[in-house]
Amino acid sequence: MSDIPWWGLPLIAALFALAGAAAVQLASARNDYLRSRRKRTRRWYEERKEAYVSLLSVFERDTYRLRAAYDAGEKAVPVLTYMDEVGPALMQVRLLASGPVRSAALAVHVLLQKLHGEMNPAAVVGVEPQIHFRELLAQVPLVMQQFEAAIRDELRIETAPPSPPADAESRTWPRLRRPARTAPLDGRAEVGQDLKA
Repeated sequence: MSDIPWWGLPLIAALFALAGAAAVQLASARNDYLRSRRKRTRRWYEERKEAYVSLLSVFERDTYRLRAAYDAGEKAVPVLTYMDEVGPALMQVRLLASGPVRSAALAVHVLLQKLHGEMNPAAVVGVEPQIHFRELLAQVPLVMQQFEAAIRDELRIETAPPSPPADAESRTWPRLRRPARTAPLDGRAEVGQDLKA
């Protein structure tokens, strides 16, 4: 007879079952945490990307309209029309963006506001209106580039394609090749070998 009491085996089995259930619960909790963290990260990225793209498209559309109006000799749309268009997209960026992105977006906004508003060419004393307007309009793409660079930094967008590793051949799986046959499969000598012998 064994020295283990009758209640020893069920107790050990129960302890192992509890330990297994605890391990499953811990693994499940860890997986849930990682999944929710991944969702939050993806949502953070998507929210910002959507806000930035919508604001960039408003800026591009307005810049095109300003340039087209200038080339046609017409007056730009009023500043309130511009504010109605840019307002929702700009507010979303101001709420979501980091400091550098917010500053770059506001720099573009202030420049476009100057082109629309009372700072429009006629209000600047001592400077020919057309030259002043043209200079401000030429600055818009430069300020937009700074805004785009700040967005790329925040979202960690890389513009260069990934470079292949130097030893790409060694990192890939070896190619499966058929081994060279030294003897025929059926055991007979090949025709060329008979002639040589």
